[in-house]
Amino acid sequence: MTIGLYENFPETTHKTAHFITKISNKRLQQTIIQTLHKLNTQTFGIKEISEPSIPECTLAFEFGIADSSSFTFLDDDEKQKILKVIATQPFSLMDFLCRIRYYIMTNEKKKPLKFDYYMIRFSFDKNTLEMRFFHERGPQHLSPSDITNLFARTINQISSKTILKAF
Repeated sequence: MTIGLYENFPETTHKTAHFITKISNKRLQQTIIQTLHKLNTQTFGIKEISEPSIPECTLAFEFGIADSSSFTFLDDDEKQKILKVIATQPFSLMDFLCRIRYYIMTNEKKKPLKFDYYMIRFSFDKNTLEMRFFHERGPQHLSPSDITNLFARTINQISSKTILKAF
């Protein structure tokens, strides 16, 4: 088992984003884990993140961290486990599955729509972060750019100074 790394991450990706950071990889990775865990607990109106293809749609994220050939949902226990690993030895790569659940309200009931499934690889170098996206399946109501923008905005809101700057 190799925690944090998915052995079948696709060679071909659909989007790559680059960021400059002034904090250490260890601190950045701890912040990423905290951020993804936080996003797992929230619900959003699609208009908060993107120009909606479906009006009045709500969505929720489910991030899971890789563990060789599978992914484990980033709940409280898993978050603490990963933070302990990062404290002793930061990663050079971290892979995540991002499932985005979409819902619309019909007749006072929440109706699920088809979900999106993305794989995201974070690659760390000195003062830089690269995010690579692979869209596995789903309607792509949110694009990789939408996810990247939400992610960077959420991380930067956590700190009193800008942690990630796109380049």
